Amino acid sequence: MEQLIKKQLIVFGKDHDTQPQQKLLLSENLTENLPSVVRYAGSDDQFFAQMGMSFENPKPQQFTLSMLSVFASDKTSIILDSFAGSGTTGHAVLGLNAVDGGNRRFILVEMEQQIASNITAERLKRVINGYGDTPGLGGGFRFATLGSPLFDERGQISGEVRFADLARHVYFSETGEPQPKTTNGKSPLIGVCGRTAYYLLFNGILGDKSVSGGNILTEKTLHQLPAHPFGAGNPRVIFGEGCRFGPARLEREGIAFKQLPYEIRVS
Repeated sequence: MEQLIKKQLIVFGKDHDTQPQQKLLLSENLTENLPSVVRYAGSDDQFFAQMGMSFENPKPQQFTLSMLSVFASDKTSIILDSFAGSGTTGHAVLGLNAVDGGNRRFILVEMEQQIASNITAERLKRVINGYGDTPGLGGGFRFATLGSPLFDERGQISGEVRFADLARHVYFSETGEPQPKTTNGKSPLIGVCGRTAYYLLFNGILGDKSVSGGNILTEKTLHQLPAHPFGAGNPRVIFGEGCRFGPARLEREGIAFKQLPYEIRVS
């Protein structure tokens, strides 16, 4: 309080019955707080009627846009909606970008296939390209379908998982980057990041279809691995079900071995 008084930021009334108030400078308070009364609290039934679509109790797009304007004020934000429904969040992100020139992106998750295809994606297409007399907001999106879970309830690799699926997950979880497009899913060499090469021994990738054949790092499998693209002496990370080499041999070979499935990062 003493500091505020010294800065002349306290306004006193004419007598002791008037409560003092703090003076706020406009230059330091250009962002308003969220209003205490929720506006746009209805549904977007009229909007869906204009598009010739139907969805029960859609969230109001204007309300969602106003929320995002506060909580996603960074124009490069990524907004995640785990219950996408009719796609209101994506619509609001596109609308906000159109208003302030932002480059926000969204990730929408909808588990009902029919809703995802016929409502969520269709709505986004129409608001991007325009519908009726309403011009499009611009922008775009990609539609992806989730595959089978990589791991079962015990943390083991699911029986339905293909080599290419696990390779993509392993490479991304290790490097933070998507797997190179040049990888064809037919080689245990799943990618190179920096000067480190990543290998995956799984699902008989070396041609041995027995239960554990080719999935264990042995003298034989080591010689079958493709050479490091940058030559010998560069680091290699190898994922497999087991390893027959001791720490000293692995160090000489420049190999960091990680056992499946226990050393796969899952988050």
